[in-house]
Amino acid sequence: MIVWLIIMIPVSAFITGIGVYAWRRKKPMWFWSGTKVRENEISDVPAYNRANAIMWICYSAVFWLSTFLGIWNETAGGILLIAGCLISAPVLPMVYGKIYNKYRRRNAS
Repeated sequence: MIVWLIIMIPVSAFITGIGVYAWRRKKPMWFWSGTKVRENEISDVPAYNRANAIMWICYSAVFWLSTFLGIWNETAGGILLIAGCLISAPVLPMVYGKIYNKYRRRNAS
């Protein structure tokens, strides 16, 4: 139980922190490490960053739910975590793609 909490609370907080960072960021938030989104690519940077933040905060909800579920039932918490990660692997890039396409400036260079 203690090991579960020692691992899950920081991981959950880290993912929530990515969402908070994206929300407060003045320049466009990126999705993958090593990629950059230039300001001239995005038509509305604050809205784009808010959408990214909401995506990450919703993703972190899976981790928080599995953390607290694991307190009462470790097996159920683990199953939720695994299912959430497996489902989010293809879903996060698709959601980000929709966000990027929604706010992409059509004549970006």
